Amino acid sequence: MGKIFYFMGKSSSGKDTIFQRMQKEFPQMRTIILYTTRPIRENEQDGREYFFVEEETFVCLKDSGKIIELREYDTMHGVWRYFTVDDGQIRLAENDYFVIGTLESYVNVRKYFGEENVIPIYVEVETGERLSRALLRERVQETPKYAELCRRFLADEEDFSEENLKKSGIGKRFENEDIEKCIEEITLHLQEYI
Repeated sequence: MGKIFYFMGKSSSGKDTIFQRMQKEFPQMRTIILYTTRPIRENEQDGREYFFVEEETFVCLKDSGKIIELREYDTMHGVWRYFTVDDGQIRLAENDYFVIGTLESYVNVRKYFGEENVIPIYVEVETGERLSRALLRERVQETPKYAELCRRFLADEEDFSEENLKKSGIGKRFENEDIEKCIEEITLHLQEYI
Protein backbone atom coordinates (compact mmCIF):
# COMPACT_ATOMS: atom_id res chain seq x y z
CA MET A 1 0.00 0.00 0.00
CA GLY A 2 1.34 3.40 -0.97
CA LYS A 3 1.80 6.41 1.27
CA ILE A 4 0.91 10.09 0.91
CA PHE A 5 3.74 12.31 2.16
CA TYR A 6 2.03 15.55 3.18
CA PHE A 7 4.29 18.63 3.10
CA MET A 8 3.09 21.62 5.09
CA GLY A 9 4.25 24.72 6.91
CA LYS A 10 3.44 28.36 7.34
CA SER A 11 3.76 30.66 4.33
CA SER A 12 7.38 31.48 3.41
CA SER A 13 8.74 28.55 5.42
CA GLY A 14 10.40 27.24 2.25
CA LYS A 15 8.05 24.28 1.92
CA ASP A 16 7.46 24.90 -1.81
CA THR A 17 11.19 24.97 -2.58
CA ILE A 18 11.77 21.87 -0.46
CA PHE A 19 8.81 20.16 -2.12
CA GLN A 20 10.24 20.84 -5.59
CA ARG A 21 13.65 19.56 -4.55
CA MET A 22 12.12 16.39 -3.07
CA GLN A 23 10.27 15.77 -6.33
CA LYS A 24 13.64 15.74 -8.11
CA GLU A 25 15.22 13.59 -5.38
CA PHE A 26 12.39 11.04 -5.58
CA PRO A 27 11.22 11.04 -9.23
CA GLN A 28 9.24 7.82 -8.68
CA MET A 29 6.80 9.71 -6.44
CA ARG A 30 3.57 10.92 -7.94
CA THR A 31 2.37 14.43 -7.11
CA ILE A 32 -1.16 15.22 -6.01
CA ILE A 33 -2.24 18.57 -7.43
CA LEU A 34 -4.82 20.45 -5.37
CA TYR A 35 -7.42 22.81 -6.80
CA THR A 36 -8.05 26.49 -6.11
CA THR A 37 -10.37 29.27 -7.21
CA ARG A 38 -7.79 31.97 -6.41
CA PRO A 39 -6.14 33.83 -9.29
CA ILE A 40 -2.94 32.38 -10.68
CA ARG A 41 0.22 34.19 -9.53
CA GLU A 42 3.14 35.27 -11.66
CA ASN A 43 5.42 32.29 -12.42
CA GLU A 44 2.73 29.74 -11.52
CA GLN A 45 1.40 27.28 -14.07
CA ASP A 46 -2.00 25.61 -14.17
CA GLY A 47 -1.61 21.95 -13.26
CA ARG A 48 1.76 22.44 -11.59
CA GLU A 49 1.15 24.37 -8.33
CA TYR A 50 -2.65 23.96 -8.49
CA PHE A 51 -5.45 23.37 -10.90
CA PHE A 52 -6.81 26.93 -11.15
CA VAL A 53 -10.56 26.69 -11.68
CA GLU A 54 -13.55 29.01 -11.86
CA GLU A 55 -16.30 29.02 -9.25
CA GLU A 56 -18.61 27.08 -11.61
CA THR A 57 -16.14 24.17 -11.76
CA PHE A 58 -15.90 24.15 -7.97
CA VAL A 59 -19.71 23.98 -7.68
CA CYS A 60 -19.90 21.09 -10.18
CA LEU A 61 -17.21 19.11 -8.31
CA LYS A 62 -18.92 19.76 -4.98
CA ASP A 63 -22.37 18.80 -6.31
CA SER A 64 -20.97 15.55 -7.72
CA GLY A 65 -19.43 14.60 -4.33
CA LYS A 66 -15.84 14.66 -5.62
CA ILE A 67 -14.36 17.02 -3.01
CA ILE A 68 -12.27 15.23 -0.34
CA GLU A 69 -11.51 18.35 1.67
CA LEU A 70 -12.18 22.07 1.31
CA ARG A 71 -10.81 25.27 2.85
CA GLU A 72 -12.29 28.70 2.21
CA TYR A 73 -10.55 32.00 2.95
CA ASP A 74 -12.22 35.40 2.94
CA THR A 75 -9.30 37.39 1.50
CA MET A 76 -8.87 41.05 0.65
CA HIS A 77 -9.76 39.98 -2.93
CA GLY A 78 -12.85 37.88 -2.22
CA VAL A 79 -13.38 34.25 -1.17
CA TRP A 80 -10.63 31.88 -2.32
CA ARG A 81 -11.22 28.13 -2.12
CA TYR A 82 -8.54 25.44 -1.92
CA PHE A 83 -9.57 21.80 -2.17
CA THR A 84 -8.55 18.23 -2.86
CA VAL A 85 -10.59 16.33 -5.42
CA ASP A 86 -11.17 12.62 -5.84
CA ASP A 87 -10.38 12.89 -9.54
CA GLY A 88 -8.44 9.65 -10.08
CA GLN A 89 -5.03 11.11 -9.25
CA ILE A 90 -4.66 9.05 -6.05
CA ARG A 91 -4.31 5.26 -6.33
CA LEU A 92 -2.59 4.09 -3.15
CA ALA A 93 -2.62 0.46 -4.27
CA GLU A 94 -0.19 1.46 -7.04
CA ASN A 95 1.88 4.49 -5.97
CA ASP A 96 3.39 6.71 -3.29
CA TYR A 97 2.55 10.42 -3.44
CA PHE A 98 3.80 13.86 -2.51
CA VAL A 99 1.35 16.65 -1.80
CA ILE A 100 1.66 20.12 -0.32
CA GLY A 101 -1.10 21.67 1.76
CA THR A 102 -2.24 23.09 5.08
CA LEU A 103 -2.63 21.50 8.47
CA GLU A 104 -6.40 21.48 8.04
CA SER A 105 -6.17 19.78 4.64
CA TYR A 106 -3.68 17.24 6.06
CA VAL A 107 -6.13 16.29 8.84
CA ASN A 108 -9.00 15.83 6.36
CA VAL A 109 -6.94 13.87 3.82
CA ARG A 110 -5.67 11.65 6.67
CA LYS A 111 -9.28 11.08 7.75
CA TYR A 112 -10.24 10.15 4.17
CA PHE A 113 -7.29 7.83 3.39
CA GLY A 114 -6.40 6.58 6.89
CA GLU A 115 -3.80 7.74 9.39
CA GLU A 116 -1.37 4.95 8.49
CA ASN A 117 -1.33 6.10 4.84
CA VAL A 118 -0.68 9.83 5.29
CA ILE A 119 2.74 10.89 6.63
CA PRO A 120 3.21 14.54 7.76
CA ILE A 121 6.31 16.53 6.73
CA TYR A 122 6.08 19.77 8.73
CA VAL A 123 8.61 22.50 7.78
CA GLU A 124 9.15 25.45 10.09
CA VAL A 125 11.20 28.66 10.19
CA GLU A 126 11.70 31.33 12.87
CA THR A 127 8.91 33.93 12.61
CA GLY A 128 11.07 36.99 11.81
CA GLU A 129 12.95 35.14 9.09
CA ARG A 130 9.67 33.93 7.62
CA LEU A 131 8.29 37.48 7.48
CA SER A 132 11.48 38.72 5.76
CA ARG A 133 11.17 35.97 3.14
CA ALA A 134 7.50 36.78 2.57
CA LEU A 135 8.23 40.47 1.97
CA LEU A 136 11.03 39.68 -0.46
CA ARG A 137 8.76 37.34 -2.43
CA GLU A 138 5.90 39.84 -2.55
CA ARG A 139 8.11 42.75 -3.67
CA VAL A 140 9.00 40.98 -6.94
CA GLN A 141 5.36 40.47 -7.91
CA GLU A 142 4.08 42.71 -10.70
CA THR A 143 1.33 43.92 -8.35
CA PRO A 144 2.38 43.25 -4.72
CA LYS A 145 -0.52 42.41 -2.42
CA TYR A 146 0.86 43.39 0.97
CA ALA A 147 -2.49 43.36 2.75
CA GLU A 148 -3.06 39.77 1.63
CA LEU A 149 0.49 38.86 2.73
CA CYS A 150 -0.30 40.21 6.22
CA ARG A 151 -3.65 38.41 6.38
CA ARG A 152 -2.03 35.13 5.32
CA PHE A 153 0.85 35.57 7.77
CA LEU A 154 -1.50 36.16 10.72
CA ALA A 155 -3.85 33.36 9.65
CA ASP A 156 -0.91 30.92 9.58
CA GLU A 157 -0.02 31.84 13.17
CA GLU A 158 -3.50 30.72 14.18
CA ASP A 159 -3.83 27.76 11.79
CA PHE A 160 -0.44 26.30 12.77
CA SER A 161 -0.68 27.11 16.48
CA GLU A 162 1.07 24.77 18.88
CA GLU A 163 -2.35 23.60 20.06
CA ASN A 164 -3.46 22.73 16.50
CA LEU A 165 -0.15 20.99 15.71
CA LYS A 166 -0.45 18.88 18.84
CA LYS A 167 -4.13 18.09 18.21
CA SER A 168 -3.23 17.00 14.65
CA GLY A 169 -0.51 14.64 15.84
CA ILE A 170 2.40 16.61 14.39
CA GLY A 171 5.41 15.62 16.43
CA LYS A 172 8.37 15.60 14.07
CA ARG A 173 9.39 18.96 12.64
CA PHE A 174 11.96 19.93 10.04
CA GLU A 175 13.70 23.24 10.78
CA ASN A 176 14.52 25.11 7.56
CA GLU A 177 17.35 27.29 8.83
CA ASP A 178 19.74 25.63 6.36
CA ILE A 179 17.83 24.25 3.37
CA GLU A 180 20.44 21.60 2.49
CA LYS A 181 20.41 20.21 6.02
CA CYS A 182 16.61 20.31 6.10
CA ILE A 183 16.37 18.40 2.80
CA GLU A 184 18.85 15.82 4.05
CA GLU A 185 16.78 15.25 7.21
CA ILE A 186 13.55 14.92 5.23
CA THR A 187 15.23 12.50 2.79
CA LEU A 188 16.34 10.25 5.66
CA HIS A 189 12.84 10.40 7.13
CA LEU A 190 11.19 9.42 3.83
CA GLN A 191 13.55 6.50 3.39
CA GLU A 192 12.09 4.98 6.55
CA TYR A 193 8.80 4.50 4.67
CA ILE A 194 9.79 3.66 1.09
